Amino acid sequence: MSTSPSHLPSKATTLLLNLGHAIDHLMLLIFATAVGAIATDFQLARWEDLMPFTVGAFFLFGLGSLPAGRLGDLWGRRAMIIIFFFGIGGAALLVAATQNVWQMAMALAVVGLFASIYHPVGIPMLVQGSLKPGITIGVNGLAGNLGIALAALSTGFLVKHFGWRVAFMVPGLVAIACGVLFVLLVPRETTAPAKRKAVLVALPPALMARVFLIITLTATSSSLTFNFTTNGNGELLRERLASLISDPATIGALLALLYTIASLMQLVVGNLIDRYPLKRIYLPLILLQIPAFVVAATVEGWGFYLLAVTFMALVFGAIPFTDAMVVRYVDDRIRSRVSGARIAIAFGISSVAVYLLGPIVKAAGFGFLLMLMGGIAAFTALAVSFLPVNQQQTAMAPS
Repeated sequence: MSTSPSHLPSKATTLLLNLGHAIDHLMLLIFATAVGAIATDFQLARWEDLMPFTVGAFFLFGLGSLPAGRLGDLWGRRAMIIIFFFGIGGAALLVAATQNVWQMAMALAVVGLFASIYHPVGIPMLVQGSLKPGITIGVNGLAGNLGIALAALSTGFLVKHFGWRVAFMVPGLVAIACGVLFVLLVPRETTAPAKRKAVLVALPPALMARVFLIITLTATSSSLTFNFTTNGNGELLRERLASLISDPATIGALLALLYTIASLMQLVVGNLIDRYPLKRIYLPLILLQIPAFVVAATVEGWGFYLLAVTFMALVFGAIPFTDAMVVRYVDDRIRSRVSGARIAIAFGISSVAVYLLGPIVKAAGFGFLLMLMGGIAAFTALAVSFLPVNQQQTAMAPS
């Protein structure tokens, strides 16, 4: 892999890209944390009835990755990240101004569209030239998941003291401020990624097709689990801890603590990715999700909270692998496009999880949902079992 200084991100770039990942996930999950307050404000009897209106955000989060990835490779990743910061910040302010469920649905869809830019563009920009992409992805993943934790903590606090609209306004203004800093501190790209020198030997077409299929299948199933958990955990904790805690700010703090602890798994996984073949780490991690979800379906109180920390650590720990597979098997010149394609497929399909979350819980309860996620984990493990184990299949070309 090339390590030309001109291609290595500066410290300011790295910091802002990691902040961007945190903002990306935070913005997508403010609604899930504030859904009870929003439902009350919009005079809906149950929060579950409001969840289907968010499907547009997650659908466009997937679909928008295709043009975002293409533009990132062919036009430039810096310019796309600038659009991301200003766009998602403005979209959050738009959500705060909505007056009914349909306006909310459209504004959230705009949030999802701008949020779609980050993953296919920001992560390839971050790892280009990295000698240890695993830990780089791990730290970036930690930042993204801390954004999820911050969504739970800040939203719970702001909703309680200032209302749900302020919960969108504050991070929106922070995103715009990060965009200003990105413009001022991150140097312009001299060459678009697609025009740079190749750094990886191309894999045989059959093996490349197999790897891309595995990347897409695992990304899709993992995204289903991710969407079900992160969008449902707030109400899930409220239900399973109902006999102990009812204050929304306390629930938000517990959810933030859960996400913070679980996020640390990404640092462990990132370090392991740089040292061992992906399959030998990924497969055991996914297999452990199955009993964690199944047992959690039958437990309440603090015992459930401990199990929730466990299964979220396993869910978050699995996140770096799809990006690591792209880094290991795909040349940097086309990484944004490949990432955009797999995200578009994965999140386009997994957006159904957000649409179905409310109806599933309303009809069958959270116990059924947790059992369903155990089944999804079993499918993911089956797909991972076909991943090549030989790390040397990604031999690098001379630089």
